[in-house]
Amino acid sequence: MKNNESSLTSLVSAFGRAYHSKYDSPKILDDFIACQFISDEEFSAIGNNMINGIQFFNNDIGQKFNNNPEEILKWITQVQLSPTPLARSAYCEQVLLNEIKLGVQQYVILGAGFDTFSFRYPELKNELQIFEIDHPATQKFKVTRLEEAKLNIPSNLSFVSMDFTTKFTYQDLVKKGFQNKKTFFSLLGVSYYLTKEENTALINHLFKNAPSGSSIVFDYADEQLFKVKGISNRVENMVKMAAASGEPMKSCFKYDEIENLLEKSGLLIYEHLSPTKINELFFHNRTDYLTSFETIHYVHAVKR
Repeated sequence: MKNNESSLTSLVSAFGRAYHSKYDSPKILDDFIACQFISDEEFSAIGNNMINGIQFFNNDIGQKFNNNPEEILKWITQVQLSPTPLARSAYCEQVLLNEIKLGVQQYVILGAGFDTFSFRYPELKNELQIFEIDHPATQKFKVTRLEEAKLNIPSNLSFVSMDFTTKFTYQDLVKKGFQNKKTFFSLLGVSYYLTKEENTALINHLFKNAPSGSSIVFDYADEQLFKVKGISNRVENMVKMAAASGEPMKSCFKYDEIENLLEKSGLLIYEHLSPTKINELFFHNRTDYLTSFETIHYVHAVKR
């Protein structure tokens, strides 16, 4: 991950969440804080770049809505950009809120980007310590945006600068106040960019000394990732965009491979959501373009 790409990826993701908060109904995840990370001028510029790139996403849509740029942006955002980030975050937060009731006191967000959970749940400041782990460039960019938006960093939030994809260490977490308590981890939008061996090593390292009952929510791509095109070629487009950005997708898994990977680290799958199940839970009866993304699954796994 290059420094500028790290920041850009986070910004585009925030754009997708902000667009959903502003324009879509009903809401899958109302990230109203994401709107404050992006200025009106920047929101417009990103949107225009997307509209101008419609030929990459779908030439037919570009021709169909040639005189309706707002509909083109809606199509790109709802078909390509937003479905997975919105639904996986909504699912992760549902699980986390339940885990807090069951005694979780720490939340570690791996690859946090412009995550806004701590800002949207100020009532948890005395119940949950939150640790956001990400590339130093992304975190520096986020802190700058928080200052520009005049958003105060919550007292229960700590930033941990670390390229955990190459070397994860608990030492940096401990320096920020992390303790050996029941912990919830999220690893969203990351597993595809690691090899199977790197995913295995990371999960094992995370849970080697974690207390029983600690758990993780993550998403992964199934064995069809590099084979199917998806609606309007969106799966193929996703893979191409990742490769073009210099951060290619490296791994996809069969379900039993995920099961075995987790078992080696002492974890059991508590819940597994297939694309069909995700669609039922988060996209049912919508009248817009939003649907669950093909090949992407969500897992909640718990340490025995």
